[in-house]
Amino acid sequence: AEYMGTVVVSCDLDLNFGYLLEKIWEYLGLVRVYTKKRGEFPDLTTPIILRNGATVKHFCHSIHRSLVNDFKFGLVYGTSAKHNPQRVGVNHTLEDEDVVQISKK
Repeated sequence: AEYMGTVVVSCDLDLNFGYLLEKIWEYLGLVRVYTKKRGEFPDLTTPIILRNGATVKHFCHSIHRSLVNDFKFGLVYGTSAKHNPQRVGVNHTLEDEDVVQISKK
């Protein structure tokens, strides 16, 4: 594409739909964060959609408002973690496709 912010796609050839979807996520500034229960594999089918720059506190609020009050620590797997898993607090910034496990008091 010659113009900034454009993506060439083809319905007939099924061309560039993955790239288009990636650019839409980037343009909207949204991130997908997945949940994980203790002792189980992460649920990668249903992400929680948050704005770019969201923290673990925002993640907890999107699940339930009272979850932050019972928050002890979180385990984060993904690109925002220095090592997998990383034990984090409520102010940790999440990135796209991170997996979070919440531990309550």
